[in-house]
Amino acid sequence: METTTPLIMETSSERNTAAFTHLSTLTQYFIPFGNYIFPILIWTSKKDKSEFVNHHGKQALNFQLSLLLYTLALALIAIPIFVFVIFKNIPMNTIIHDEDFILNNFNLGDNIGILSIGVLAILIFGMLKVLEFFLVIYASIKASNGELYKYPLTIPFIK
Repeated sequence: METTTPLIMETSSERNTAAFTHLSTLTQYFIPFGNYIFPILIWTSKKDKSEFVNHHGKQALNFQLSLLLYTLALALIAIPIFVFVIFKNIPMNTIIHDEDFILNNFNLGDNIGILSIGVLAILIFGMLKVLEFFLVIYASIKASNGELYKYPLTIPFIK
């Protein structure tokens, strides 16, 4: 004989709050750090009153923190590569004496391998931002339907 736990029906207010928590991460396109500030404000105001909102708030914040970590890792790959390739072709005397410089001996063939890694890191970053947008929309739809959602590729910083 199977035992099932009864489903706890979330109120419309809880579903809307959870959905809005996910959608509030999109404020990053208008307000710097809005993707952290607004979900934290919404989540902390309702987390003790609703386990449903608590779950979605943690998911939204963990996803944003994971994306921050991935972005920093990609930046630590791409930026030094491009700086190295640029400064490798500029004479030090030009930099020290603040003179104009001309790239006479720049050969793309000598740098194609390392530049490919830098470009790949930038492309992965771009794909992450597109994926983030669609996953936030998907998570907010799930929340508004009263379903629990867990983002892929998320490190559980907040448990």
